[in-house]
Amino acid sequence: MSTASESERAVAAAPDSGTASGGGSDSGTGNSRGGLDTARYWLGRFLRIECLSVLVATLALGAFIGIAHPNFLSSTQIRDVLQQSVYVAILASGMAFLLAMREIDLSVGSIFGLTLIIAALLMQGGMNPWIAASIGIACAGAMGLVNAVLVQVIAIPAIVATLATLSMYRGLALALSHGQQVTGLPFDNSFFTFLGGKEFGIPVSVWGMVLVAIVMTVILRFTPFGYRVRAIGSNPEAATFSGISIPRVRIQALVTMGILAGIAGIFGLAFFASGEPNIGSGFEFEAIAAAVIGGTSLRGGNATVVGAMIGAILLTEVAAGLVYFNVPQNWSAFATGAVILAAVSIDSLVRLRGRRSQERGGLGL
Repeated sequence: MSTASESERAVAAAPDSGTASGGGSDSGTGNSRGGLDTARYWLGRFLRIECLSVLVATLALGAFIGIAHPNFLSSTQIRDVLQQSVYVAILASGMAFLLAMREIDLSVGSIFGLTLIIAALLMQGGMNPWIAASIGIACAGAMGLVNAVLVQVIAIPAIVATLATLSMYRGLALALSHGQQVTGLPFDNSFFTFLGGKEFGIPVSVWGMVLVAIVMTVILRFTPFGYRVRAIGSNPEAATFSGISIPRVRIQALVTMGILAGIAGIFGLAFFASGEPNIGSGFEFEAIAAAVIGGTSLRGGNATVVGAMIGAILLTEVAAGLVYFNVPQNWSAFATGAVILAAVSIDSLVRLRGRRSQERGGLGL
């Protein structure tokens, strides 16, 4: 034991330790370097957070609009932005899973609307709203299963199959409601007073969005299902070779997407307290945009649920900002497209730069 201790003291006193003399100075330098390395480590980890860029963009845009129009930063306006982004945010969380495994679902907006209509009609017919909402979500899961059967069993490409069901589900919503708004719902029921109300000054639907974000993030990062989704997107051949059943994971992902669309539809029904058959039109494209803006790559292999939801908030923030600057509503689609194009372009440039850096490193340059 004493020999080892003497060896350690000898190494500590050697010139290689940094100085010819002065053990106390070496210790101080080592501590400062250790502190600097630790700071760099945590700074590096912070900068590598997948949703950091979209979070910074959202805050920066909010600050910019707030400087020009201080009312934009009022608690009421912030609450409204969050409330309006809930539905697309929940859809985007599921879309992130699909994009991560190189799949897509264009029918989510229609599933959202049809779920809302089904639940509203059942409530109008006298069914308990909570039971009607549960049936609506179950129907949404069934719609996701139909998409999965078309894609996996009949082997129709997802983009084609879900483009067809987009029209089918929307048409069914119009047919069931006869193209009319479903009204006469029991507004005094706890379903509407709770889900459509506020808790601690924040809409319950926003709390629901947060809960969905937590659950879906845990599933993506810490469960075999989430690992398989990312593995399939990264390298389908390697995933198959490792024993992952791509058909089963694809079906699970599409059904999950349907259920999430149903949950979003139920939150929408609780807030609007009526069934509008055309509601949710265009949500599918906003969900895809939000996921991409949030950091989910169209090439597959990675996804971020929180980033997708913040992306949805950013899109809502853009639309709200246009109103404050008196920009006609017709320009909102243009602004949304510009934001999407900028996000995809930045993502492509960053990835291109990363590949070039790896190539230079491989060549020893």
